[in-house]
Amino acid sequence: MGIKYVCNECGKKYDPKTLVFKCTCGGLLNIKKFHFKFSKKDIMHNEWSLFRYIKTLPFDDNFNLWRDISMGEGLTPIVPLDKNYPNLLVKMDYMMPTSSFKDRGAVVLICKAKELGIKKVIQDSSGNAGTSIAAYANRSGIQCDIYVPENTSPKKIKQIASHGATVHVIKGNREDTAREALKAAERGDGFYASHVYNPFFYQGTKTYVYEIYEQLNGEMPEALVIPVGNGTLLLGSYYALKELLELNLITKMPKLIAVQANGCAPIYKAFKEGKDTVKQVTNIGTLAEGIAIADPKRGNQILKAIKYTKGKIITAPEDKIIETKEYLAQKGFYVEPTTAATFAGFLDYYKENDLKGKIVIPLCGCGLKSS
Repeated sequence: MGIKYVCNECGKKYDPKTLVFKCTCGGLLNIKKFHFKFSKKDIMHNEWSLFRYIKTLPFDDNFNLWRDISMGEGLTPIVPLDKNYPNLLVKMDYMMPTSSFKDRGAVVLICKAKELGIKKVIQDSSGNAGTSIAAYANRSGIQCDIYVPENTSPKKIKQIASHGATVHVIKGNREDTAREALKAAERGDGFYASHVYNPFFYQGTKTYVYEIYEQLNGEMPEALVIPVGNGTLLLGSYYALKELLELNLITKMPKLIAVQANGCAPIYKAFKEGKDTVKQVTNIGTLAEGIAIADPKRGNQILKAIKYTKGKIITAPEDKIIETKEYLAQKGFYVEPTTAATFAGFLDYYKENDLKGKIVIPLCGCGLKSS
């Protein structure tokens, strides 16, 4: 297939075999557009994982390593929220091997790392991505170091360690943690399997949309509501929607509605001010630790994706997160505060806006993971 990296800033191309994780100009890497044929008949209907969409993923046709690494991730149910919101559908992505949607990106990234002969990976995370990378790395025989901020849920830290990873608890916030992991990668301590820097992660999260396409029988929703910190699910969804449009499998782009936490909303701030670039903000604190990213490295790309789909960015009121978490639990959905924040922000927006078509919202992480 001849997959190449391309710099998001200067356009320089790289072979993934070089193991680079950013351009010499400092820009982040995307995967250069690759061509594939795909329709409903290309879905591997006898494969009960996201690899049923292997035709859309950046692997050669004879690539089979995934069969030993996959744990049946993906294919999560889509169900109505409740009878009061008949057009609101939730996609239960917490029903994954490590109980979060990050398994989508982690399995594809680790498969690529295994294909490249990587022996050790490094990653920084607020918890869920670290858990996913740790689980899949250990399963594939790759050593793993995960860096987490000191305020990470103890349950998440225990989960990461239980998967065999070495956990580095970093004094400071999410940005301090990312800097320490970056230093380790630059020292050559391991391959930087970052869910922010490495574009193969987004190739995994794009399967979220391919599943929606299949499960709704090609009738895409009016909008996809997605929590956004580093934007891994939103950007993956955007890439998939563009692919489906180019393949003439859909005729219209759903709007992407991003939700950020009130206490840490750099992308919302840029969107509201009509800017094309995202500047770092100060994280004043939020229960939604999964989206508490004060300096999103792909913030400009996220802004572009939302504007392209004529979407919106909204914020979640901090004082409604716990109340919304309890509301969702009463509906049968036991979720993390980050998922509750997504609903807390969107339900207010939904009541004030005329959205008649189907809307899909992910349940990103299981409540058992939070302290």
